[in-house]
Amino acid sequence: MISTAWLIQRRPHWRRLEALLERCERRGVRALSRAELQDVGLLYRQVATDLATAREDRGSQLVAGDLNHLLARAHNTIYAADRPKMARMARFFWDTVPAAFRANAMHCLIATLVFSVAAGVGAVLAYQDPDFKAALLGPSMTETINRHEMWTHSIVAIKPLASSAIMTNNLSVAFTTFAAGIAGGVGTLYFIAFNGLLIGVVGMACALAGMSLSLWSFVAPHGVLELPAIFIAGGAGLRLGQGLVFPGLLSRRDALARAGAEAVPLALGCIPLLIVAGIVEAFVSPTDLPIAVKFSVAGALFTLLVLYLSRGRRSPSAD
Repeated sequence: MISTAWLIQRRPHWRRLEALLERCERRGVRALSRAELQDVGLLYRQVATDLATAREDRGSQLVAGDLNHLLARAHNTIYAADRPKMARMARFFWDTVPAAFRANAMHCLIATLVFSVAAGVGAVLAYQDPDFKAALLGPSMTETINRHEMWTHSIVAIKPLASSAIMTNNLSVAFTTFAAGIAGGVGTLYFIAFNGLLIGVVGMACALAGMSLSLWSFVAPHGVLELPAIFIAGGAGLRLGQGLVFPGLLSRRDALARAGAEAVPLALGCIPLLIVAGIVEAFVSPTDLPIAVKFSVAGALFTLLVLYLSRGRRSPSAD
């Protein structure tokens, strides 16, 4: 049988838990300090034990009912903290990624410049040396361009499958570009430069064939997201390489850890951009929509991207 002394001893703990829960219910879990959150977990376990004890005493059913209600409230409060994962994920992409981009804008700019220079070099080489163009593009694509045909019409017939394949390929390229930064940034620079060289050669080959408008009206709708995503992934890889090669006053291990903490949000931020780009590349870019419409779509998407990257808190570590 439960004694009065036991009740007197236990009730302060129940009231303490009830007070903490009331604060959580009014103001959310963030209203509690770390120590108070630890108290909630400890008191929750203690109340569970007290409830088991009360249930064994037939004369304490009223106490057991009160404890059961208190335990249910505590359970909902504790495990509700795990429910808003989607909210945390949304906040990560909405706040943390833009802040990480701004904090590492110089690395992304360097990746953009390397890509642009390589594209210029590719265009010059393709103009001066047809053999170089054919060697880089391969005979099939070269012959298609020589016939003044775009190689993208087959995408239209298999849009969903093509969209999935495009997303997978783009994500693979982005994360490879990022991960290659572990080689002191050299690997990242290689992938960025190669992709720039390739688009420069393709652009010049299509220009020589009188197909520039067809090419860029295809590239523009998805390219305004796909290319910045690659530049951002490149910036993340360069930040990783910087931490490895230039640790500063930190140990190389600590510098790499700090660089990784800044670079990973950048790399993850490429995911939604490349998903949208893959959808657009399959369902908009290769279609017979008017060229003006395609460039309008490109302009709208690029504007939204700029607005997105310019918002959020200054420091990615603020979360």
